[in-house]
Amino acid sequence: MQSASGGFPSLANLSIHSSKRPGFWIAGGICLALLVLVGYTLFTNERFRWNVVFSFLFDPRILAGLGLTLLLTAVCMVGAFLLGTVLAVMDSAHNPFVRAIAQTYLWVFRGTPVLVQLLLWFNLGALFPIIGIPGTVFAWSANDLISPLSAAILGLTLNEAAYMAEIIRSGLNSVDAGQREAAQALGMRSTLSFRRIVLPQAMRVIVPPAGNETISMLKYTSLVSVIALPELLYSAQLIASKNFQIIPMLLVATIWYLATTSVLSVIQRRVELRLSRGVARTAAQSKAKGKRA
Repeated sequence: MQSASGGFPSLANLSIHSSKRPGFWIAGGICLALLVLVGYTLFTNERFRWNVVFSFLFDPRILAGLGLTLLLTAVCMVGAFLLGTVLAVMDSAHNPFVRAIAQTYLWVFRGTPVLVQLLLWFNLGALFPIIGIPGTVFAWSANDLISPLSAAILGLTLNEAAYMAEIIRSGLNSVDAGQREAAQALGMRSTLSFRRIVLPQAMRVIVPPAGNETISMLKYTSLVSVIALPELLYSAQLIASKNFQIIPMLLVATIWYLATTSVLSVIQRRVELRLSRGVARTAAQSKAKGKRA
């Protein structure tokens, strides 16, 4: 349509109307109805026994299990990050034997379920009753060394390190090779340039998936209940075996898992925003220089 002057009308003179199709309102109504139905079921079904749930929510045994869950998550993620960094560097090495060791590790620990690995570590004494040099002071009983806690730490850390290695390797590869060359030109050793230049820049790529792995690790700790380690889920199961309130105790564990993962998600988002400030500032400066040019 042309205007009276013979030209086309400008966009400023056009009025844009936001028209919602019927499907939009139907889908919204269905979602709202489902939400109301779920809420009604949660608060009216007496079998949930919310009074039992809230009475055990801050039980000392539950809080002790929650503390052990958080401890396992922190220790295993720190160990997995350190070991994953070593594996990522080995996987990128020029030595084929070093690469073969790293790739074999990744193949084994990524190719087997973490539950199987936990059970193998817990029953290590059946394969190696004595760890060390038999007949010397450097010999220890495997049953004494491999407790449920140490088996849980070993199983979760070694498994998670295989996944962290891939994440860290991707982050390291995202750093431009010119950064390493510039560090070498300045006379910096490879280890120093890795700590001061490469790794800080790679962290922008590493942090988002590493945060997701941390949240997953928090949930994976529930698997150690099979080796009788009293983390959050197993603590709830122990209480349920005495009061026979299985569903309420599972709801107690669920509430705490949701609460802790929510906190970790907020922390992850804050860290990501903090790491992205430098990138945003650099992009803004480059844009401003381009305009001045």
